[in-house]
Amino acid sequence: MHINTSLTTTLTIGGNYKGYETMTELKNTIDVKLAFPLWKGVLTLLFGAIIWFIPPPSGLAVTAWHMFAIFAATIFAIILKVLPMGAVTMIALIVSALTGVTPLTAKGEQVAALSGFANGTIWLIGIAMFISRAVIKTGLGKRVALWFISKCGSSMLGVAYGLALSDLVLGPGIPSASARGGGIMYPITQSIATAYQSEPGPTARKAGAFLMLCVSQIDAIVCTMFLTAMAGNPLVAELARSQGVEISWTIWFVGAIVPGIASLILLPLVLWFFYPPELKKTPEIPGIARQELSKMGPMSLAEKILALDFVLLILLWTVGDIFFAIPATLSAFVGLAILLVSNIMSWKNIAEEKTAWDTMFWFAVLVMMANALNKYGMISWISEKIVGYVGHFDWLTVFLLLVLVYFYTRYFFASAMAHISAMYLAFLAVAISVGTPPLFAALVLGYTSNLSMGLTQYSGGPGPALFGSGYNTTGQWWGVSFIVSIASILIWLLLGGAWMKLLGFW
Repeated sequence: MHINTSLTTTLTIGGNYKGYETMTELKNTIDVKLAFPLWKGVLTLLFGAIIWFIPPPSGLAVTAWHMFAIFAATIFAIILKVLPMGAVTMIALIVSALTGVTPLTAKGEQVAALSGFANGTIWLIGIAMFISRAVIKTGLGKRVALWFISKCGSSMLGVAYGLALSDLVLGPGIPSASARGGGIMYPITQSIATAYQSEPGPTARKAGAFLMLCVSQIDAIVCTMFLTAMAGNPLVAELARSQGVEISWTIWFVGAIVPGIASLILLPLVLWFFYPPELKKTPEIPGIARQELSKMGPMSLAEKILALDFVLLILLWTVGDIFFAIPATLSAFVGLAILLVSNIMSWKNIAEEKTAWDTMFWFAVLVMMANALNKYGMISWISEKIVGYVGHFDWLTVFLLLVLVYFYTRYFFASAMAHISAMYLAFLAVAISVGTPPLFAALVLGYTSNLSMGLTQYSGGPGPALFGSGYNTTGQWWGVSFIVSIASILIWLLLGGAWMKLLGFW
């Protein structure tokens, strides 16, 4: 068989920053226009206004109802993609402050509009994103992925496991499914498929179609295993805290480790059985990966320092809070400081990391609104109403129903953040109200937030890039992913539930 021996791993190493353009270059060509389709803006405004002017239900304060109106309109705008999330949440913050629902300076039982920016959790996720940039900038992520492929890639199933191990190693320090799956795994996966003449169309099932779905599912599992593997996980932890449940990095990891490893082993096999590649053996791939590693040369000093920094962070996140009283956010600051002092990351790199700053902004606003909904009584009111209908069932039955509804409503959301923001807190409150052990409920719903990312090509993570490669049809993606979702739910509820029972989480 003739194969293309050039395994091109087209990773972007570092950002492409052009600096400021001169006035001559600009030439006053700014196109002044409405930044969003008018109908989307009008629809969002009407949606929020209708809720706002409806008299609040009995037992609910006006402030709580108005906060709900602002929150609902914000989630609606995020789903419609009226503007980027940062812009949408900024407008929501302005509206809530101007109306006095969450004033800038809070008094009494009010929630301050800017209170979310003082939350340590947003800094944890932001700093983790800064560190993840170093992983891409130095080429360490690419090296790790190629090394595992060189060891496991003699069969197509082995390639899948090599990608899984790569994602698992990188997961704790890269809080972006898109960065890992789309920025590191996807180029390598694409190159492997191309090497065996597997292209979109008639030859897609040869290799590419299987591998793209594998990366999607693997990335969702890895997101589930670490608090810092996905930006939404710290949001989950923060929302859980508002219900009196404390979730540390260690608790999240310990609860997920057994079902997570089982999923990484079993789900590629499920895909192999229901959607097998036509090409089973890939004996040339390890050699090609080794060639690419050889081209990269030995590990640079920057990569070595970054790898040691990675290990230090995992140790601090795992045992620092327990034995040394070092919070996870402070540990992240230590890790970032090492990279700054060693010049692996410059302050300019930090300032130019737009994704991190953007995430921190909308994260802070969403946390503020969630806290306000909780403090003003909206969440407890919703919980009481739902419990009134399902409270006669035992807690396990109700909780299983909540998990299934929470999982499959992901079909209606194109954003993990929108899904978590809209549903997590209310579902957790209901689960606790019917008697579900709080920590167990908080963790399972948090894990479900990630596992459901693999359902569709738009539900988050690297899905758009992987599906956009053209190897899979929508029907194939949805059909196979639904089958995998059943296996995933069974693993996490049965094996994961038994494991968390053993840990004393319920």
